[in-house]
Amino acid sequence: MVDADQTFLIVGGGLAGAKAAETLRAEGFKGRVILVGDERERPYERPPLSKGYLLGKDDRDSAFVQETAWYARSDIELHLGQTVVGIDRASRTARLGDGTVLHYDKLLLATGAEPRRLDVPGTDLAGVHHLRRLAHADRLRQVLAALGRDNGHLVIAGAGWIGLEVAAAARHYGAEVTVVEPQPTPLHSALGPELGQLFTDLHAAHGVRFHFGAGLTEIVGQDGMVLAVRTDDGEEHPAHDVLAAIGAAPRTSLAEAAGLALVDRAHGGGIAVDASLRTSDPDIFAAGDAAAVLHPLFGIRLRVEHWANALNGGPAAARAMLGQKVAYDRVPYFFSDQYDLGMEYSGWAPPGSYDQVVIRGDAGKREFIAFWLAEGRVLAGMNVNVWDVTDTVQQLIRSRHQVDAQALADPGTPLESLLP
Repeated sequence: MVDADQTFLIVGGGLAGAKAAETLRAEGFKGRVILVGDERERPYERPPLSKGYLLGKDDRDSAFVQETAWYARSDIELHLGQTVVGIDRASRTARLGDGTVLHYDKLLLATGAEPRRLDVPGTDLAGVHHLRRLAHADRLRQVLAALGRDNGHLVIAGAGWIGLEVAAAARHYGAEVTVVEPQPTPLHSALGPELGQLFTDLHAAHGVRFHFGAGLTEIVGQDGMVLAVRTDDGEEHPAHDVLAAIGAAPRTSLAEAAGLALVDRAHGGGIAVDASLRTSDPDIFAAGDAAAVLHPLFGIRLRVEHWANALNGGPAAARAMLGQKVAYDRVPYFFSDQYDLGMEYSGWAPPGSYDQVVIRGDAGKREFIAFWLAEGRVLAGMNVNVWDVTDTVQQLIRSRHQVDAQALADPGTPLESLLP
């Protein structure tokens, strides 16, 4: 066991950092554990921000990882509302914005990601929103409720997962919704055109309007308030509020200033780590949205921005910090709930990586499993309103085994029978 007089410092107050701290104590680490977060809130999970809490179905406290008293009971020092502004690798110290200097023996960077900003006139207007933090969700809940009461219009820039979940929440409150998306379908880079149309139809059936093949060029306002948005094809859409949901960028500036190896944006960005989540400095680790992992299963560097990666990556990094042998090879996983559609996605199948999409079940009734294949091997699977299949789907992905596409599409053929 690591010496009790050692200090492990965690930079980042999200799920990955909190689960790392929890794991250090669960594994018997007796040394000092310090967690620094730049929000004043204690660590919380992000899915409720665009799902249950935003919809008004879950209370605010449901988002938090642990109750406040847990941190004191576990002897974990919280520095909330603080930013680490510099790391001195030679002296193994980190400097906070208030001038405090903290020594570390091992350091975990769980700095997460930040929403990408629209680079158009009008983004300084009061009705322009992002959704990344609990404070954002607090505000957006009030905005959606007000839009619903007043028959107001929300324009969402971006038809990714966050954009679509907020669209569903806005319709739940009764707001008018227009989604502007440069690609020809929602989720185009995540699911491809084959499945993207499913989400077009789903949202259109609930009154959402889509404007595909266009990007925002201006947010028009008066007296500080939003009035409309303009797109690069000359269209104008009425709007009282605008949500920028155009993706997130890994927060790597601290790692870059410290001289740690990074991955360039063209390849997904992030802090380069090996399979044990160790950076180019043997005493510094990274996990969660900011970490680009040399993935043992896929043989590439993979950066995943989803909840499950933070949930599992934080504990894996903690064990590696303790000197345990770690190979972080989790199959990427995420889930989404929109109206009466619930789905889970496992795997990694970016555009150009697959040559076939196989549907098992009834896509028209939105009860099916979709598989993305390359040369007969399953790269990814998405179950829509079909449950208790994720483990088997992930086993198919891990096996790298060629499967018969006709049998894969046949609901009468047990998925387990297709495993090697």
